[in-house]
Amino acid sequence: MAKSQHAISPTRAEDYPQWFQQVVKAADLAEVSPVRGCMVIKPWGYALWENMQRVLDGMFKETGHQNAYFPLFIPMSFLEKEAAHVEGFAKECAVVTHYRLEMGPDGRLVPAGPLEEPLIVRPTSETIVGAMYAKWIQSYRDLPILINQWANVVRWELRTRMFLRTAEFLWQEGHTAHATEAEAWDETRRMLGVYARFAEHYMAMPVIQGEKTAGERFPGAVSTLSIEAMMQDRKALQAGTSHFLGQNFARAQEIKFQDQQGQEVYAWTTSWGVSTRLVGALLMTHSDDDGLVLPPRLAPQQAVILPIYRDDAQRTAVLDYCRALQQQLQGVTYDQSPLRVALDDRDMRGGEKNWFYIKRGVPLRLEIGPKELERQTVFVARRDTGEKASVARAELVATAAQRLDEIQQALFQRALALRTAHTRGIDSLDEFRAFFTPQNAEEPEIHGGFALCHWCDDPSVAPVLDALKVTIRCVPLDGDHEPGRCIFTGRPSRQRVVFAKAY
Repeated sequence: MAKSQHAISPTRAEDYPQWFQQVVKAADLAEVSPVRGCMVIKPWGYALWENMQRVLDGMFKETGHQNAYFPLFIPMSFLEKEAAHVEGFAKECAVVTHYRLEMGPDGRLVPAGPLEEPLIVRPTSETIVGAMYAKWIQSYRDLPILINQWANVVRWELRTRMFLRTAEFLWQEGHTAHATEAEAWDETRRMLGVYARFAEHYMAMPVIQGEKTAGERFPGAVSTLSIEAMMQDRKALQAGTSHFLGQNFARAQEIKFQDQQGQEVYAWTTSWGVSTRLVGALLMTHSDDDGLVLPPRLAPQQAVILPIYRDDAQRTAVLDYCRALQQQLQGVTYDQSPLRVALDDRDMRGGEKNWFYIKRGVPLRLEIGPKELERQTVFVARRDTGEKASVARAELVATAAQRLDEIQQALFQRALALRTAHTRGIDSLDEFRAFFTPQNAEEPEIHGGFALCHWCDDPSVAPVLDALKVTIRCVPLDGDHEPGRCIFTGRPSRQRVVFAKAY
């Protein structure tokens, strides 16, 4: 049987990790930089991140948060104040030890001027933010402080993959301080809910909200909550985290205030963040063997108009029709904003132009030639399903927002169906091992899924999970609290947890 032809080679089934890299390349999202482990985010990829930023920033401000900015460099002594925090990040830190360069005897530049104290290029900002909060907070009247920053961070990863794990990446990090434990817990849960709504409503990516086990907790946190999504290779991806820090960082950074009774007490703090990893999550949730597939609410361009003509006379007439249609469509509102519509009048073959936008994931392609002018129609192609149809121009304008919403909902339902099909309640260790062991040695990447199992925290569990490269993703917040027996130890268990292989 002849092999099917696709724009991306290899396909997902043939080599999923390599397929991912080829989609990034074909969609022109990013490329490897001259700096080891870092990437250059190209305009199409950055436009996608900007749309994510815009939506999330609005959601943060709606919940009372303000943006600020804190230094890129953190004194080493700041990290040393919180023992679990420094231990968790020590191996990933990039360290600045000198402040100038000089010409060496061999004519090459060498570091000179050692710093009195080394500076860490921020892996996360709890400690530097805490130092400032200690200055700003004196009384209960100064609370709560609700601040977010958009920034870059550096975590010196040895094995990197664009948009999933790079040495430098872009993100937002929220940092809040509260007068009471209850307020801080409410904030932690609220921001997890914001992330879940963004993932499902905008990314069309279903997620499970849950709490991390102690072994997976953010260094220094009392509790870490996360949203977990299933990618098309059935692996989990942690798409966002919200941390209840208790008073740990407040004690380390001396964030104290006078409460309403006149007592000096420590503040309760939280932190939460998502990163450019969301671009990788979106790619692996929806894309296919022809390239990127974008949910309309986040697509840099929601529709593209492709003129088709043979000579200058046709070109003038077709482009006039296209420009008029573009103007009409830009007057349509979708998701509370004007439709984002591009007109590509570059001098290149129609087939090439078509594939250019297929690989970039534009939700609607609108082809217009002399036939469409004569009939006052538009030839419409959907990226998600490949459906094509000739539609009256007036009808297209009237239904454009509805068509985009249908694509948005269809992508969510398709991703939800995949997760449902590959999520299984498992009650025996043999079944658990079989679930996470590839049946076909030639295609080991796509197997397994989410296993819902009873579990209790015991040192004997780790070797079993390590051998299978499986981790506990979370304890679902809305999970059934049914009693059972841990499949590893046989000890009593109060609730099932989510196990998966993960990125």
